[in-house]
Amino acid sequence: MKEANVKFSIFAPYWYTFKFKDMKIISSREFRQNQRLYFERADKGEQIIVQRGKDKAYALTPVNEDDIYFNAGMVERIKESIKQVEEGKVKRISTPEGISDLLGL
Repeated sequence: MKEANVKFSIFAPYWYTFKFKDMKIISSREFRQNQRLYFERADKGEQIIVQRGKDKAYALTPVNEDDIYFNAGMVERIKESIKQVEEGKVKRISTPEGISDLLGL
């Protein structure tokens, strides 16, 4: 079985691609010549894949506020977590069983 080497941007998680209705694969030259058209099509829900060279491809997806992981709320949560660690409010796990229990597995 051949494995596919697919990489995803932090701005467009892999599960986001399931929301698309159609898919269009275009060359990078075609994208450069008609950017506006492809941005509009992506806005309407069409998945646009830009093929660059023989073995590189990029997904054109709209980004909304929920897709940005490090918004102000997330930064605040990270700071709070750091504070909890500094205060010793952590749970140390040293066994595989402990990890399973923590994750509910």
